[in-house]
Amino acid sequence: MKSIKFQDVLKKYTMVIALVLVLGFFYITTGGKILYAQNINNLISQNAYVFVLAAGMLLCILTGGNIDLACGSVVCFAGGLGAVMMDRDVNVWVAVIAMLLCGTIVGIWQGFWIAYFKVPPFIATLSGMYAFRGLSNVVLQGYTIGIRNTTFLNVFGGGADCYIPDFLGSGAFNITCIVVGIAIAALYVIVILKNRISAKANGYEVEALSSVIVKTVIICAVIIWLFYKLANYKGIPTSLIWIALVLLVYAYITTRTTMGRYLYAVGGNEKATILSGIDSRKVYFFAYINMGLMAGLGSILTVARATQAQPTFGQGYEMDAIAACFIGGASAYGGEGNIFGVIIGAVLMGVINQGMSIMGTDANYQKVVKGLVLLLAIIFDVMSNKKKK
Repeated sequence: MKSIKFQDVLKKYTMVIALVLVLGFFYITTGGKILYAQNINNLISQNAYVFVLAAGMLLCILTGGNIDLACGSVVCFAGGLGAVMMDRDVNVWVAVIAMLLCGTIVGIWQGFWIAYFKVPPFIATLSGMYAFRGLSNVVLQGYTIGIRNTTFLNVFGGGADCYIPDFLGSGAFNITCIVVGIAIAALYVIVILKNRISAKANGYEVEALSSVIVKTVIICAVIIWLFYKLANYKGIPTSLIWIALVLLVYAYITTRTTMGRYLYAVGGNEKATILSGIDSRKVYFFAYINMGLMAGLGSILTVARATQAQPTFGQGYEMDAIAACFIGGASAYGGEGNIFGVIIGAVLMGVINQGMSIMGTDANYQKVVKGLVLLLAIIFDVMSNKKKK
């Protein structure tokens, strides 16, 4: 079994420690308001698009530090298309499928040029950023379009009833919510034990038991605490269901599938990957199709949250997604990063936004702080790579 080294723990959980410190700072400066149940709920709902876009962005970054600058514009374009369709009384589910298809088709378009014509991702997606921002204005004709369909709003996180009902109680405290939290924590423990037993049975090296116990207890405590907080304010928002679904699917893709291994391989050493018989073009194509699909879903969550679509939506979304990935430990050189890091990065960005908003900090200074945090994360990545070399 591996022995625990302080340096390894510090390096592995640097951003987790940073998140705790930032959360502690805002807890003190806001008089505890940052951890109010309603504020935690708002943090999840307001940053749903960050989690979703960052999951797709991670796949692009894994291929070699590549990014998608167009996803914010695609969010606006697809969201505007769906809003116009619902405004003309098109069936809500047809509109939802149209938004997802819109994002996916954009992903196919950009992925085709990047993968098969070797157009640099920065250039291909930069052109997309301009083109789809322009098309957003064409679709919306420069106007804001309100969304009145209650089914759409409630399912995707913008309606008055966009919370999972309390099936086990009827009071102010949502019993169903806390039961779900306990069940998730128990399921997590079972999965950890099963994986550890399986690894030992197959002769693989496993982490020290004491380390596993400490980590598991902390994660379970955080899960139960989060659901306890949510239970004190309406319960589980539907946006959290979509976030969890996306993160679980992409965690599976990156850790349990052949394509997931190819993504890391291409980012680690593309030439060696090609020589081993892997078609790197298909890997790039897959990454950008997924990014487009997530932009489509991000558009749905964004317009549902705002209950409207307008030509300015999505501005800066691509930067939030990129920042969440890099802050969460994804390497600017590619080949490194995981969904857990994306979660930490997105939460850290959300906490900074929420904390400074509660403090009444000017929006421009909020951007300055986020920029500095991103710079520090990249510096840390560069220094780590130098040490490896």
